[in-house]
Amino acid sequence: MVIAAEKNGRGIGRIRMKHIKDASAESLLGFIKETVVPGATIHTDGWRGYSGLPAAGYKHFVTTISGGVEQAHEVMPRVHNVASLLKRWLLGTLQGGIQQQHLDYYLDEFTFRFNRRRSKARGLLFHRLAQQAVVVGPAPYSSIIYGKSPSGAGDTHSAVNTSTCSRSLSDFGDR
Repeated sequence: MVIAAEKNGRGIGRIRMKHIKDASAESLLGFIKETVVPGATIHTDGWRGYSGLPAAGYKHFVTTISGGVEQAHEVMPRVHNVASLLKRWLLGTLQGGIQQQHLDYYLDEFTFRFNRRRSKARGLLFHRLAQQAVVVGPAPYSSIIYGKSPSGAGDTHSAVNTSTCSRSLSDFGDR
């Protein structure tokens, strides 16, 4: 799993999370390209999977954690705080009933809630969520889990979510 936390002064701005197949440069760069605008500054640990960031158009600030004086949660407190909050939310909400096939949806829900935690228009958030539910249409369990409709016509639910996410994530960067 990979977590991106936007720096907002001393606090945490918006976050993005995704379950990735591995920590390879290909997987990490794919996530970064989906969530961070080119030219943004990205602060990472010394993992070699991030080495291609400058070539992809990002400013890359590296802090090697292993063997250092400071601990990981001191060097990158935002990401570690988000991971801690996610664990607590998963355990409190699902009470140990976490299912692997739903992990991406858990991460999306947590991200949605976290990014709107200080919203002054919570009623408007519910209204927009209800609007989206009406526009998208029903999503049978099989289409959510297996990526296809019961008739086998394809996965319209994921197509809508993917395009919506790519538009909303395109402006995520260091501000």
